[in-house]
Amino acid sequence: MGIGNHSAIARRISSDLGLTARDAVLAACRRYPHGRTESAREAGIHRVLRKSRIETRTKVAVLTLSQGADVLQRLGDVVEELLDENLLCRVIQVSRGTVVIVDEDSVARVLRVVRESQLISIRKNLVEVAVTSPESIEQTPGLLRHLSGILSAQGINIVEALSCYTDTIFLLHDDDLSPALSALTKTLK
Repeated sequence: MGIGNHSAIARRISSDLGLTARDAVLAACRRYPHGRTESAREAGIHRVLRKSRIETRTKVAVLTLSQGADVLQRLGDVVEELLDENLLCRVIQVSRGTVVIVDEDSVARVLRVVRESQLISIRKNLVEVAVTSPESIEQTPGLLRHLSGILSAQGINIVEALSCYTDTIFLLHDDDLSPALSALTKTLK
């Protein structure tokens, strides 16, 4: 067609299809594989994904708390109780606070131990989608990018994302569960 670069291709596609999100079309053009051969990196990602499985959890909440040793000390007993009861409990230190991921039923237990002034926000009506992979994931670059790209291409907003050891975990709004499962299941085949 005489089009010489990604930007020109994106403009043509956007115009032909009446799309207004030209930046998204440009990003898709850049991700589109050149030729039929799969790169070594992509082959590694697909090898790991074929050995992976998806687990989901509904009624998940995220509490964002202020940062500090006092917050962690206050969380200690409730974290121990939740883990002893095999309930969801993830505590992540971030640069500006502490993120606690629990089942919605456990929110009240967490709130009982922290000060009101330590609570920044609570998000409910979330789902957790976890892709559990073999240990070789740790030597496979690009897997988190690949999975988040699949979700993004479906218009799914990722509320939180973690990649630790063999788990790649996404927290999503509950109405995104079905399209996320559909898209991720296809990529695991």
